[in-house]
Amino acid sequence: MRTNRRKFIGGVSAAAVLSGAGKAFAEKKYDNGASDGEIKLGHAGPYSGPASAYGVIGKGIEAYWKSVNDAGGINGRKVNFITLDDGYNPAKCVEVVRQLVEQDKVLCCFNTLGTPSNTAIQKYMNTRKVPQLYVATGASKWGKPKEFPWTMGYQPDYHTEAVIYAKHILANVKEPKVGILMQNDDFGKDYLEGFKEGLGKSNAGMIAKLATYEVTDPTVESQIIQLKDAGANVFFNISTPKFAAQAIRKVAEIDWKPAQYMTNVSASVTSVLKPAGFENAQGIITAAYLKDPTDKKWENDDEMKMWRAWMDKWMPAANKGDANYVYAYSVSFLMHQTLKNCGDTLTHANVMKQAASFQKLRVPLLLPGITVSTSATDFYPIQSVQLQRFKGESWDLFGEVMSAESS
Repeated sequence: MRTNRRKFIGGVSAAAVLSGAGKAFAEKKYDNGASDGEIKLGHAGPYSGPASAYGVIGKGIEAYWKSVNDAGGINGRKVNFITLDDGYNPAKCVEVVRQLVEQDKVLCCFNTLGTPSNTAIQKYMNTRKVPQLYVATGASKWGKPKEFPWTMGYQPDYHTEAVIYAKHILANVKEPKVGILMQNDDFGKDYLEGFKEGLGKSNAGMIAKLATYEVTDPTVESQIIQLKDAGANVFFNISTPKFAAQAIRKVAEIDWKPAQYMTNVSASVTSVLKPAGFENAQGIITAAYLKDPTDKKWENDDEMKMWRAWMDKWMPAANKGDANYVYAYSVSFLMHQTLKNCGDTLTHANVMKQAASFQKLRVPLLLPGITVSTSATDFYPIQSVQLQRFKGESWDLFGEVMSAESS
């Protein structure tokens, strides 16, 4: 009897242990910014200041999370998206991000905009071990998991993009003399370094003139005159929207006719090319990784039709010709998938683990042939672009999709 009783009690104990283990296995795990009912995401962007044309990205992201919440949220949790204005000012960005991390206690910061601003918070975010995810800048420094394991980019890196422009110039412009307009910060320098690498040391003399500007400058007109006077027959426009539009206008005004290359971050038809004057923008070349809403090629494209319907419902007053809204939707989709894949383990570490676990993910509105892949050693989600030329009132894609391997 005693033996049987021991066996019975032992059986109960084993069952209890197994039952407990089951509970432990299913246990939810949270860090700051997550609970049974909520996920807090932080964001800083330029709703004011010299880069305010990008403010629409934050508005687009905000609308995306509203649509997600309306559909039931993520694994039953509503997204609380807290977005603050940093005016494209690094010092202000530090201030608002500290507020998001220390007071609002967000799970992560998502798509904070600008190379100087993200540079200013990168060490802080990594010291605090709070994810700085899918930042809105293509600087190559966002893809260094060994040094900064809590920071990851989204778009193709500026360095690689500039290498591609340099190679295209060498192949297509006879005896190139390049005039460069550069924003004088980390954003501009990343492009410049890539461009020089693409030209190669033996062709360094092809850069006829480098003219820089500060984001606080009112105009870049005098710099454009300097570039023309240097005898340049190629113009590489490394600037943000306000200054890109000014530069394109001034090039036309002084009757300078160089081959023009412009950074992808200023490729918006609505916020750059229209204000510059379509007639002044003909033939400009840039790199693309997203479908442009003004390109008639995508008129009957299923993803574009889905996006237009989404815009009609969630941002009816917004300009659907502004590619920044396409960008906002695509990067939000990736963040959505990341959080969804976290399941009930909403910790800082698991958010980064899931962000580094995508293999050829199709993100809506990326160009055909471009997907998202990441790993513990590859923090560059998108590494492919296709060149496009401005024609009429929209971009015209040409050539093949070009990809760069992570180092």
